[in-house]
Amino acid sequence: MVYIGTVCVITVFDLVIAKLNTDHMKKHGTQIPSIIQGVIDEKELKKIHRYSVDNRRFAMLRTGFSKIFFLYIILSGILPWLALSLENLSVVLGGLIFFGVPVLLTAITGLPFDFYHSFILEERYGFNTKTIRTWISDLIKATLVISIIGAFLIVTILLMIEFAGKAWWIWAWSFFICFQLLMTVFYPSIIAPIFNRFTPLEDSKLVTAIEQLAKSEGLKLQGIYQVDATRRTRHTNAYVSGIGNTKRIVLFDSLVQAHTQEEVLAILGHEIGHVKKNHIKKKLISLSLITLFLFFLASKLLTWDLIFHGFGFSLMPPYVGLFLAGILWEPVGFFLSPVEMAISRKFEHEADCYSVRISGGPAPLSAALRKMARENLSNLWPHPLYIFFNYSHPPMLKRIEYLNTCESK
Repeated sequence: MVYIGTVCVITVFDLVIAKLNTDHMKKHGTQIPSIIQGVIDEKELKKIHRYSVDNRRFAMLRTGFSKIFFLYIILSGILPWLALSLENLSVVLGGLIFFGVPVLLTAITGLPFDFYHSFILEERYGFNTKTIRTWISDLIKATLVISIIGAFLIVTILLMIEFAGKAWWIWAWSFFICFQLLMTVFYPSIIAPIFNRFTPLEDSKLVTAIEQLAKSEGLKLQGIYQVDATRRTRHTNAYVSGIGNTKRIVLFDSLVQAHTQEEVLAILGHEIGHVKKNHIKKKLISLSLITLFLFFLASKLLTWDLIFHGFGFSLMPPYVGLFLAGILWEPVGFFLSPVEMAISRKFEHEADCYSVRISGGPAPLSAALRKMARENLSNLWPHPLYIFFNYSHPPMLKRIEYLNTCESK
């Protein structure tokens, strides 16, 4: 089958470029780059080296297993048997069970990998701060949230297929885009607090400085919050979430602890740059076009018996068509990913330059990025081919070097 051959080729290619990435770092990552000398010493460089190698090996193992297991689900006949077993159920109930079984099996087999990543790999390098209790709690919460949202989407789309006629895919696409916009608005204030505690930033001087920065850039904020990220990890981050008047600035408590006020403002300047450069809107437009094509593809697959029979299905319920559209999109998405990654890296450079402009020069953001490279044990020498397919952000060294060119742009 063409699909299986394509998935195998993609899987092997993924593993090959992951190996190239590891070998490239081993070859070039033995000396401290001049651009970060004084921030990272030889001991920390060796730690970065070990962390990157361990991460890549783990990712290769996890990717290989997940692909093999998914192919087993496809080839074993479980899904055609399941579709036959659900024949007498309603389309909605049958669809929920049909989607739920492979998702549940995949989630269960992924638990050991998630546990190892958190409590062995991340623990080994001092990043993990979560307890077993927190991990289990997060797992239960995530399962409930994903199940509710996923069930709502599947039920709504299946009802549209049932009652909206041939134009169902246009209605389903419109509904999905509206749902995506609502999630952008409500996720920061409703869903994110289920997992983390968000409190108003206590540092009054930093709050004042952030408010002045936002005001000077014409950014209306719903609030400035600090999130208790250190309950789970020592990795650092900051972001602007929401749209319109629901925008809120969120700082990891680990970021506030590790960086100066000037550096925090430069990092936020980068996030504000994403807003002011309309990167969020552009990504939503891109998502809209991709999902429009995906729903159109699904509408064609629902009546294409050759595809159903090719995957071993003797019946053609609409939920099987939706499932097949999803798995057929995966290899297409792989070949489109370099374009998506390139656009994302371009956006990151633009946001960096925006921060440089409003910070009065590259020094504050450069200092912040150097610290973040050390704090997050970032791979300083990723392979170009691995960057091409997997990096949504420019490599840290390239990113720091690029800052010095921003003032001339």
